[in-house]
Amino acid sequence: MAAQAQYERYEELARQLSAVGAVKREVARIMPTDCSAGSAAVLALLEQHGDMRMSNLSELLAVDMSVTSRYAAHLAERGWIDRSPDPADKRSRILHLTPEGRTLLAELSRRSAGLLAERLGDWTDDEVSQLIRLMTRLRASFGDTRTTTHPHPARSTGTTRSTSTTRTPA
Repeated sequence: MAAQAQYERYEELARQLSAVGAVKREVARIMPTDCSAGSAAVLALLEQHGDMRMSNLSELLAVDMSVTSRYAAHLAERGWIDRSPDPADKRSRILHLTPEGRTLLAELSRRSAGLLAERLGDWTDDEVSQLIRLMTRLRASFGDTRTTTHPHPARSTGTTRSTSTTRTPA
């Protein structure tokens, strides 16, 4: 019977995790129309890790190089990143955030944090901290090590924010 109860808990967890899509969709609705969740993830990773080759970014995103290339082209067209030749290998490109990209990323972070603050306003600080700890642990259990939590000064509130994917806005 204990095994059945544990199985049912995991079934409920699966249902709850699938419902996270509703949260992601709500966050996506408040974002600029020309900045997808994938684009925001690229910007966040470049902020977190600094300039990098497209191949490194592709690994961090856990997507095919062709997908990374499309993201990079989209972001470069809007002036949010620059792509420059890699001095060590002219066939490769180094990506880095532009000041406009940093400004956009700060706005995305502000919007995401604002929405979460609004929706989780009746949660205690301890509950929010517990959710962060548990989600971090869940991601680690699945081997998602592409992002870590680093406190950064928030751009407009004087509080701290964490960098992660999704923190990837969306």
